[in-house]
Amino acid sequence: MKTKKSNSRATALITGASSGIGEVLAQRCAAAQYDVVLVARSADKLQALASSLSSQYGIDASVQAADLARPGAAATLAAALQRKNCTVDVLINCAGVLQQGPFADMDSALHQGMIDLNISALTAMLSAFLPGMVQRGSGRVLNVASVAAFQPIPTLATYAASKAYVLSLSESLSEELRGTGVTITTLCPGITATNMLTQASGANQKLNELPSFLIGDVEEVAAQGLAACLRGDAICVPGAVNQAAVIASRSAPKWLVRRIGGLLGRKAL
Repeated sequence: MKTKKSNSRATALITGASSGIGEVLAQRCAAAQYDVVLVARSADKLQALASSLSSQYGIDASVQAADLARPGAAATLAAALQRKNCTVDVLINCAGVLQQGPFADMDSALHQGMIDLNISALTAMLSAFLPGMVQRGSGRVLNVASVAAFQPIPTLATYAASKAYVLSLSESLSEELRGTGVTITTLCPGITATNMLTQASGANQKLNELPSFLIGDVEEVAAQGLAACLRGDAICVPGAVNQAAVIASRSAPKWLVRRIGGLLGRKAL
């Protein structure tokens, strides 16, 4: 990787970059002429993506294979980039995991895995990279949550709760950072046909049974999320259907929101 002193391009770091929304966000950043740092567990997938992006867009793409769910992984990553004189201008926290099923039927390790990656790792990444952005007086952060963040969803209880944490933390930080030159955006997509969804729920057949307007296009989700991040918007909910659902969840009685959430958890996934 070239250092920040050898070119004028800003750098975007994308976690969960090996597939799904994270991969498309990495492609969008490269197309916008950001150098990219690709982070995920799968080094081989990241290397292939890095080569493709560098060749196609003429940017510098580097790979940092890491399991961010491990304690200390974010700090280790930040230290490695500091040694390379790499300053992160845009931080995209997309790494996450989804597990579906009745809470009591799921192994405790599955619940803990969602907490470790969706909550602890994201918090550690913010802690590792936000102070430098604030000190420099500039930076953009995109935290990927879900429309599930706005309501409880039985059979997705831990996942929805983890995304509610992401949304609440991000909104708090958005206000804390007002006037610093650093912004936090929360991307809250609805059902999006990605590998994470189909692998977590075995949902290929169920997804095919859903009306097409309920399934978000990963390219559009990534495009809207990155645009909102660069504008400094606090929240981005792609799609009119998802926006309507969010409004309804905030105005409807809690008991009704829970019932609808249960129906979505059992039927949509």
